[in-house]
Amino acid sequence: MSDTIKSPEDCQTMTEVRAGVDALDRELVELLATRFGYMRAAARIKPERAMVRDEARKAQVIAQAKEAAFELGVPVGLVADFWERLVEASIAYEGEHWELLRR
Repeated sequence: MSDTIKSPEDCQTMTEVRAGVDALDRELVELLATRFGYMRAAARIKPERAMVRDEARKAQVIAQAKEAAFELGVPVGLVADFWERLVEASIAYEGEHWELLRR
């Protein structure tokens, strides 16, 4: 974390905790923006609309997220649910961009 944002272990006040959470939330949104950029790239690259939904890849992505959650001590069920929604939203977003690129 930055000089002004303390690590969770170093926080002594709720103000410090909230500053850390707010900064991390911003970083998470920035990472999501990058992830959706990859979805736009996929939409551009995939030649057929049917290729947008890949159930095997979806299962792989969710399994990897669950494994990482387990390794990091994060609630696996929560991560699985979140990634299910994230991947479905990503598929929908990619599909929309696939269509837009081919109008």
